[in-house]
Amino acid sequence: MKVFIYIERINWLDELIQQRRTGTPKELARRFGISCSRLYRIIDYMKGMGAPIAYDRKLRTYYYTSLYSIQIKIEVQELNDAESEKILGGSCFLSKGRSLLFLCAERK
Repeated sequence: MKVFIYIERINWLDELIQQRRTGTPKELARRFGISCSRLYRIIDYMKGMGAPIAYDRKLRTYYYTSLYSIQIKIEVQELNDAESEKILGGSCFLSKGRSLLFLCAERK
């Protein structure tokens, strides 16, 4: 699924920015296997979420201007019938014993 790739990419980008080792936008885009324009869209999205991202031309890297971290996590768990009924308000749309809960959390 593309959503997992996107989440993985943002988490990896966050790590590289924190370590100040992204390289130039062109190098970073090549590393991710995406176009520069897509990279800029991802960075703009992160900035829109409050990430204080800047670029240092001398060091040739993106960095955070203040302490910041973004981690997106998806956790998949199998639920029993009682858990499914509690979450779904008494009805379960997946077959018995096959209900899954997807949790997504963002941490700053």
